[in-house]
Amino acid sequence: MFKPKVPTMPQPAGITTPLAPVEPTTVLQHTPQSPTPLAAQPTTTRPTIQLTPGSVLLLVGGGAAVVLVVGAVLVSMLLAVAITGASVAICALVIRSLASDNEHR
Repeated sequence: MFKPKVPTMPQPAGITTPLAPVEPTTVLQHTPQSPTPLAAQPTTTRPTIQLTPGSVLLLVGGGAAVVLVVGAVLVSMLLAVAITGASVAICALVIRSLASDNEHR
């Protein structure tokens, strides 16, 4: 039961085609006598982005606004976690004091 069984490869059934014979090929090395000139690189037709001083100011202002908004969101989330932790700690102290008062009476 725990001994592995190695499967055996079954013989192909049906019509089989014989393998094509492999013919040897010769390798020809081409050594050019004179270097061939390279073709000129095609120019791209993509439009280039031209930044004006107004668009640069707009990009910088937009980036600063994004950083400020993301920072405000992260700080508010951190503040929410801190307030929640503090309130849970105060609740735990109140419950502990109430439980200890009942034991002394």
